[in-house]
Amino acid sequence: MSKTRIEREKETVAMMIRLYCRKRLGLEEMPAEYQELMEYAFRRLDGCKYGEKKLACKRCPTHCYKPAMREKIREVMRWAGPRMMLYSPIAAIRHIFNK
Repeated sequence: MSKTRIEREKETVAMMIRLYCRKRLGLEEMPAEYQELMEYAFRRLDGCKYGEKKLACKRCPTHCYKPAMREKIREVMRWAGPRMMLYSPIAAIRHIFNK
């Protein structure tokens, strides 16, 4: 069975946050603040009013993240996004093309 768009988005966000913590911060374990960020992102995805038709969050007309969380996820994605091509090229390409 194939995964839903929301499930794939959750996997991608989790990968990016783990990559950021491991490679950028040099930590093997995810700090509580990044675990909280990941759980927050999952809740936002679960409650997305666009469901399976959602756009990438940065292209979405409805910004559902609190400003502080939005800035934190932006920081993670700016750093991890380009590096995803090395660590998970299929997920990166799928994320780029929103498929």
